[in-house]
Amino acid sequence: MNRILSLSLLLTPVLLATACARASEEAVSSPGTATATASAVEATAGATIDPELPLAIVHKTASCGCCGVWADHLKAAGFAVEIRDTDDMHPVKQRLGVPAGKASCHTAEIGGYVVEGHIPASDIKRLLKERPTARGLVLPGMPAGSPGMEMPDGHVQPYTVELVLADGSTQSFAQHGQGG
Repeated sequence: MNRILSLSLLLTPVLLATACARASEEAVSSPGTATATASAVEATAGATIDPELPLAIVHKTASCGCCGVWADHLKAAGFAVEIRDTDDMHPVKQRLGVPAGKASCHTAEIGGYVVEGHIPASDIKRLLKERPTARGLVLPGMPAGSPGMEMPDGHVQPYTVELVLADGSTQSFAQHGQGG
C-alpha cells in the first residue's frame, strides 16, 4: 500500500503537467480555440451567456492550455469571459490580493472578487449569490480532476476551495473530490 501511495504522489505532478500540456496542444491544434485579444469577449459555440452573471476577466499566460480549458468551463456555465494574456502573472496576483502560497496558474476578476485557480463555476456562482465580505476564492495548485484539469479516467483528487477574507486569511468554502 505504501508503494502505491508513493507512486501516486510521484506521478500526480507528472500527470498534471501532461494534462496542462495536452490541453495547450489541443488549443493550438483546434481551429476556433485561438486566444482572444484583451478587448474581445469570447463565446463558446452552443454556450449561452447568462446576463445575470458578471464578466469574468481571466489573466493567464498565453501558453497555458489548462487555463483556456477552465475559461471554457466558465463559458459553459453562462459566464462571458475576457482573456488577458500576460507574460508576468505576479503583479496581477499582487494587485488582486492573492495570499502568498495560494497561487495557481491563472487569476480571474469576477463581480468584484478575485478567483484564483481551477475553481468550479458552481462555487463562483455561490460566492456571487452570498456576496460575503471577502477578497474572493482560491484553489492553490492544480488539483487533478478540478475544472480544466480533468483526468482521462475521471479521477478527482480531493481539494478544498478557500474563501479569502478581507485580512488575507482563508477558510474552507467548498470541498470537492472523493470524500469531499
